[in-house]
Amino acid sequence: MKVSRNKDRIVAIVGRPNVGKSALFNRLAGRRIAIVHDMPGVTRDRLTAPVKGSRIPLQVMDTGGIGATLEDSFGAMVRVEAEIAIAAADVILFVVDALAGMHPIDQSVAELLRRQGKPVILGLNKADDPKHDHILADFGRLGFKLTAAFSAEHGRGIDRLIRVCEEAAPPVESGPSTDTEPPADGEEGQPAPQAGKEIRLAIIGRPNVGKSSLFNAILKDDRAMVSEIAGTTRDSIDSDYTHRGQRYLLIDTAGIRKKAKIDTSVEAYSVARSERSIRRADLCALVIDAERGVAEQERKIAGTILEENKPCIIIANKFDLFLPDGTMKERLEALEDHVRRELFFLHYAPLVAVSAKEGMNLSKIFGAIDLVKKASDNGMSTGQFNRLLQDAIERTPPPHVRGRRFKLLYATLAREEMPRPIMAPRVVLFVNHEDLMPATYRRYLENTVRGSMEYEGLPIRFDIRAREKRQGNVRDLWKPDTRGTGGRQGRRKEDAVSGRKVKEQENKGKETEGRPPRLETAFPARKSAAKKSPSDRKPSAKRPASKRPAAKRPAGKRPAAKRPAGRGAAAKRPAPRGKTSLRQTVKKRSRR
Repeated sequence: MKVSRNKDRIVAIVGRPNVGKSALFNRLAGRRIAIVHDMPGVTRDRLTAPVKGSRIPLQVMDTGGIGATLEDSFGAMVRVEAEIAIAAADVILFVVDALAGMHPIDQSVAELLRRQGKPVILGLNKADDPKHDHILADFGRLGFKLTAAFSAEHGRGIDRLIRVCEEAAPPVESGPSTDTEPPADGEEGQPAPQAGKEIRLAIIGRPNVGKSSLFNAILKDDRAMVSEIAGTTRDSIDSDYTHRGQRYLLIDTAGIRKKAKIDTSVEAYSVARSERSIRRADLCALVIDAERGVAEQERKIAGTILEENKPCIIIANKFDLFLPDGTMKERLEALEDHVRRELFFLHYAPLVAVSAKEGMNLSKIFGAIDLVKKASDNGMSTGQFNRLLQDAIERTPPPHVRGRRFKLLYATLAREEMPRPIMAPRVVLFVNHEDLMPATYRRYLENTVRGSMEYEGLPIRFDIRAREKRQGNVRDLWKPDTRGTGGRQGRRKEDAVSGRKVKEQENKGKETEGRPPRLETAFPARKSAAKKSPSDRKPSAKRPASKRPAAKRPAGKRPAAKRPAGRGAAAKRPAPRGKTSLRQTVKKRSRR
């Protein structure tokens, strides 16, 4: 029996295209990693993830379809990737389609798997109902003893499938584990990996700039499929890597094109996976083509990284093709000027010029990452930060906005609930009003902070919070709650229920006990104004009829209603009583 030396046993999912391998991979992993689509040949690269719910450490590996002729000319490369997965696996999960039945390609794949000498589990996918389980008898001639019927879409039979994989997995050898990465750059005697969290590095860029080539060059392995055809990578590929004792999770992503040029739903899913990789990464590496230069799409991707507030480094790939006739100093200066001019809003990001094909300057990538991590670890106390901002405001006061001026009350550095190895600083400013701080003054404060603290590769986010306004006064706190009681009438009812009016009436006639009498000389009481009789009132002078409003004038002195003559809406109005309209007069005359 084979004995595994790795801590995690690998279960490789193989089969012909469009039998539900990616759907099963997502079900076993417990999250949506691989793209699932009805079109055959969607999966190309090998994807790996831990099995959720297993009692022993298991790693499931998704592969592309074997045996079908695909229209995109990637069939041979997909088969090579599947063979690599089969060679590295401890258990092979052979997936077939229960609804389609036995296929000639299934027989050829079964012959390939029998020659490997590894435990093979025949998985009958799309068995949504128990009546589909008897179809396993039709596949009995393939000669596999371990079988399982399940439905990857609905989750039926997944628990039993995991138990079968655990029973088929070989035991772990009680020797030194070989699952660690070799020392970086071929150096020996590197320190052991640290116990801290790994740094998730996402390799982002537009199609065909060499992201997968850079991914393979760092790992020193053909982990991702590389081709001159744009859009070769579809899924985001995760791979563990260790450099100088620091653990990394390298994430190779699909190229992000313009939305207007995305013509298939599969590419739309790929772009969505890449954008999600930006959000879950600790550090983003923006890869550009040094030969072609920075294009508009790079600026849009850089804007997305800036919106997500992610630390960033810029990697200029294919540097061996950039001004090959010039000296190294002239080439670096020209590249620096071009990148800083086109990506001026990422002026804080370190720039590294590499060549993935030639393996040039790959170690400088991790040197730039160390600078960003060191800047993230360096902090400033709250008191120092407030003094820094107050000095900047006194040196250059903010401009007036609508007659008012921005005023800083307090500043602090916010702490995230879930800390990461590399985190961008988030500054919370408590101000008098959040609309009084223009964008230009925000950049001035940001440059002031950068001048004092070397935040290499880190964006600075200002969260503006206005001062809370006081709601009412102290007496309002003792008023009964009248919400939902119907306005003023509701308040009267609520007050009546609380008994406040009754208490006031009862205490109105009672004399206060224990208080000295009120001094009339010091505090003279107000004399209540007695009601005057109609005879005591002074007669008011009446205005003449001509000065009064028309509605209050006597009937004989009211002016006649003036109506415009002629056609129109005014002429069609009915005339007042006792009057004859012009139209009626004309009709009478015509009758005569």
